[in-house]
Amino acid sequence: MSILVSLLVLAVVSFAFDPTIYVSAGVGEPDTLDIHQAYDTVSGEVIYNVYESLIAYKGSSLTEFEPRLATQVPSVKNGLIRDGGKTYVFPIRKGVKFHNGATLTPEDVEYSFERGLLYDPAGGPMWMLWNAIFGVNSLNEMIQKYVGKPVSEVFKDGEPLPEYKDKIVQMYKEVIDPAIEVEGDNVVFRLARPYGPFLTIMAHTVGWSAVLDKETSIKMGLWDGKPDTWWKYRNIAKEKSPLYAIAIGTGPYRLVEWDRTNRKVVLEAFKDYWRGEPRLKKVILLTVSEWGTRKLMLEKGDADDIAVVLEYLDQIRGNKDIQIIDNIPSMSVTVVGFSWSVSPNSKYIGSGKWDGNGMPPDFFSNINARKAISYVINYDAVIRDVLKGYGTRIPAALPNGLLGFDPTLPLYKFNLTEARKALEKAWDGKALKIGLKFTIAYNTGNLMRQRIAEMIKTYLEMIAPGKIKVDIAALNWPSYLDAMRKAELPMPIFNWLADFPDPDNFIFTFYHSAGTYAPRQGDNFKKFVSTPRKELGGKSLDELIEMARNSSDPEERAKLYVQIQKFAIDNYISIPVYQPVGVRAQRAWVKGWYPNPMRPGNDYFELYKQQ
Repeated sequence: MSILVSLLVLAVVSFAFDPTIYVSAGVGEPDTLDIHQAYDTVSGEVIYNVYESLIAYKGSSLTEFEPRLATQVPSVKNGLIRDGGKTYVFPIRKGVKFHNGATLTPEDVEYSFERGLLYDPAGGPMWMLWNAIFGVNSLNEMIQKYVGKPVSEVFKDGEPLPEYKDKIVQMYKEVIDPAIEVEGDNVVFRLARPYGPFLTIMAHTVGWSAVLDKETSIKMGLWDGKPDTWWKYRNIAKEKSPLYAIAIGTGPYRLVEWDRTNRKVVLEAFKDYWRGEPRLKKVILLTVSEWGTRKLMLEKGDADDIAVVLEYLDQIRGNKDIQIIDNIPSMSVTVVGFSWSVSPNSKYIGSGKWDGNGMPPDFFSNINARKAISYVINYDAVIRDVLKGYGTRIPAALPNGLLGFDPTLPLYKFNLTEARKALEKAWDGKALKIGLKFTIAYNTGNLMRQRIAEMIKTYLEMIAPGKIKVDIAALNWPSYLDAMRKAELPMPIFNWLADFPDPDNFIFTFYHSAGTYAPRQGDNFKKFVSTPRKELGGKSLDELIEMARNSSDPEERAKLYVQIQKFAIDNYISIPVYQPVGVRAQRAWVKGWYPNPMRPGNDYFELYKQQ
């Protein structure tokens, strides 16, 4: 154990059974606290407890909701869903305080959603609301649709060209502003067409549905709320956002500290919280990469819960002071992905050439290159030995439990002979003749991803000794996310947790050219899925996905999703490794925890400690 780790353990030892303080030890750290850019579970856990949405999931349910900043959940029965499902009315709660003392108003709600839509950072979560409300996938798509020109021709150096400026202002006035309006004490959302999953998107307080204090946001340097300036605030870099390391919400906890050097977040109970002051007065979120250290902290009571390594789960079984909760339902998938067009700036493809010392950026645009990887993963061994059985095989990037899941679809197989055959066909066998060198990265402390990376390395080097060289690199969580978003990782290993419990959230995310993962998969991928295919009846994969998401017939949607998955499987778009089964390790004195697969971490308002 390093001196730094030893000091970390000693630093929290005084918290052992203090019923007012809660310590959680994980393996990741926040990426950003900007609610409209954060799109990972670590950032999401902080945001979930600091901010609030209009409605929330009720307990463990994925279909029932309860009011938060709205006083009622809209329904047809109570008259708050109107116009055949195109209008949603949210009565805004009065007397709610922000952490800075300001009072919540309906104008704060309108501003928050409009700011998120107009900011729309690349790779962020706002596509969900763009699609739900306007039927497009991004701000850029709306600009092109409204102006009739691609964004690259409308803007120069971040400003609209003079001939387009009036049109851009009118787009806000005629399209965006009327879609989210304050009417008395209500905020009204007007959708372009009925969209069934709308309430599930609104219920997820990970960022996109959270509410900011308008006046404070403007003072901090966010969008000033004017129709003729909004483009100055769109898609700004992560660290340049005024909300990057600041959070001011209405939730049960306020942000006291985000120590990025020591990888620690401190939250403090908000005494004026409208539902009552939380029982836990302080929450400390620590990033502790080493399993042995986390295990020791849990055993000594210096941590109340820890991120578990399933491979070593038996090491803490049988301890009467530790409770293991297993078989927790999950709505997520873990996949090995590919960048079909790796960034030329990547340091993970060596020379970037066919010279034996690198990998060409477009290596994985070849189907046989991807196919070879599908054969070097021992899926059963991963589930048996690394996950200790806490995972199930899935044929595509769609979890069991959602519409369109089909257990009869074929599963990829572990077969080294077939892996070599595929490499012989890929790029005329250059990987075997000339050689290949690249790096697989994983996020530090994630032993599962490390094991998968090691497995791929071992078997690739085994079938092509002396020719294929695979290095493995451990990156901290924000660096790993940044490298993925910039398409620098040739083979990222990642997990997708549902934003909302609908197949569109997985199928669009993984397989559409405008999906969240499209930028990290590259231009070759985007071209492939947007090109009409004979085997798809002359349609592109993009078109099938859009047909499925826009259909109101569950049976039709299910058939389309099976067709989409079959195409993805046949073309090795990504390699699904497993659907996890959740496991939680906590001190026996922790009470009030409940599962919900949509939640990005703990709900600290409900937790308390009791011996």
